[in-house]
Amino acid sequence: MKKYISRFHYITQDMPQRSHIQQVEIACNAGANWIQYRCNTKPENELIAEIDQIAAICDDWGATLIITNHYQLLDKVDAQGVHIEDEAADFSAIREAINDDKTLGASATNLAGLLKTQDSGIVDYCVLGPFAHTETRPNNFPLLGYDGYRQLEKAPVEIPVIATGGIQLQDVELLLKTGIYGIAVSSAINRSVDPGGMVKEFYRKVY
Repeated sequence: MKKYISRFHYITQDMPQRSHIQQVEIACNAGANWIQYRCNTKPENELIAEIDQIAAICDDWGATLIITNHYQLLDKVDAQGVHIEDEAADFSAIREAINDDKTLGASATNLAGLLKTQDSGIVDYCVLGPFAHTETRPNNFPLLGYDGYRQLEKAPVEIPVIATGGIQLQDVELLLKTGIYGIAVSSAINRSVDPGGMVKEFYRKVY
């Protein structure tokens, strides 16, 4: 089943001065239509309570809600899918657990991993990164830069590929010229002085 995948993925993050709920309110109000709730620091009961509030906001605005990693919560909350960051995850088991009608996203850090994910025929889209240095999801993976994404032009890539990791507004135009499907952004929006305005700017660049 082919799913709708937005070209602009907005990702929440843990912030001391702004809750995930407030982040989603700002993003949806500014026009974001794809919200990825990313919180790996709370117990399940708190996650469910927060997701319920975020789902209501997304419903009001007609935005797609994707949960990061916690696929076991999909039968307890009103979300449209899950994004799994662990490249070694058992995607067959996850797909069986969440059913075919839910969107399943995966992560890859290089072209080989991307193609392996695609060849599984299980996931609906793949996030590829990091493009540049990022504090949102600290890792030691090599930075791909523009050249890393240009490899997609010569590869048999059919799955929607979303670039991520340290992407700034000025990077979007050149990134889209590499053949990627879209971008995922977190800190460049959340840590800006005007996050709502930044959502609009990114959206304008992508679309």
